[in-house]
Amino acid sequence: MKITVIGGGSWGLALSKVLSDNAHEVLVFDVDPKIVGKINHLHICLQLNERIPSDIKATSDMKEAMDFSDTLLFVVPTKVLRTAISSAIDEMTSPKLFINAAKGIEPETFLRISEIFEEMVPKQFFKGFVALSGPSHAEEVIQGLTTVITASSEVESHAKFVQNLFHNAEYFRVYSSTDLKGAEIGGALKNIFALASGLIAGKGLGDNARAALITRGLVEMAKFYEIYGADPKSLMGLTGVGDLIVTCTSPHSRNYQAGFKIGNGKDLEETLSSMTMVVEGIRTCEAAYKFAKSKNLDMPIISAIYEVLFHKMDPDEANKMLLGRSSKSE
Repeated sequence: MKITVIGGGSWGLALSKVLSDNAHEVLVFDVDPKIVGKINHLHICLQLNERIPSDIKATSDMKEAMDFSDTLLFVVPTKVLRTAISSAIDEMTSPKLFINAAKGIEPETFLRISEIFEEMVPKQFFKGFVALSGPSHAEEVIQGLTTVITASSEVESHAKFVQNLFHNAEYFRVYSSTDLKGAEIGGALKNIFALASGLIAGKGLGDNARAALITRGLVEMAKFYEIYGADPKSLMGLTGVGDLIVTCTSPHSRNYQAGFKIGNGKDLEETLSSMTMVVEGIRTCEAAYKFAKSKNLDMPIISAIYEVLFHKMDPDEANKMLLGRSSKSE
């Protein structure tokens, strides 16, 4: 099949490699001519300096990208998602199936990514939506290391279509799910706790603290699952605890890296200026904190991270605030 990939970053190209390995034709769209050139002429992923299959092509022409395929894989940060969707809509002439592999919640609206697509894409062009999510780092996928993720859609046939599109028996196993809400909420919230995990590592607080963070983080995630109407079983699946574990324990995670730098004494502005890729957990933390406040939800970890990020609270004070809460039963 032919698939258009919107976004030539590390994750977009890692997934492009999976598709190419599965004998699909891939055209990558990116606004950066340098990235397009590296793909077309050197066949490398610029961000990771890893080789990609030579049959993966790239373009900066959105019309060419839209004409190429009716299956679109979006892999762009949530901050620029609306801009990317608008550019794509302007060149659409036929219905598209939208697949999204980025993770986040929009701070201003609290919308999940699927809701942004549904809001923006005209009905005549909207064939369906699938979220591709789970414990997966681009650095490992592009090297062909074993990875297991989930394709989620409210329409089961769409989820299974994407499952078959990406499933690779050698290194990339894909499950299907109809719990789209759970997949999107889990994929977004885990980045907040990855920031906290990196902060713990940066402060040298140890493995016990990280284990506690992951466990209590699941409790806070469960509250979001309930209020959003997601399937609580998804919390213990690949898009929930699976994704949470990998981002909280791996230095590959850009959110973990950002938290580590803050734990080492850098402020938010310094941290962001030193990062080469978007740190989605920061925007998601803002969204989750404000949403929790609006619903009167008790989210002590998310609140503490919000204070560190946006009000420059000392991480040691945030730790004392969490440990000093009144005793309660688990």
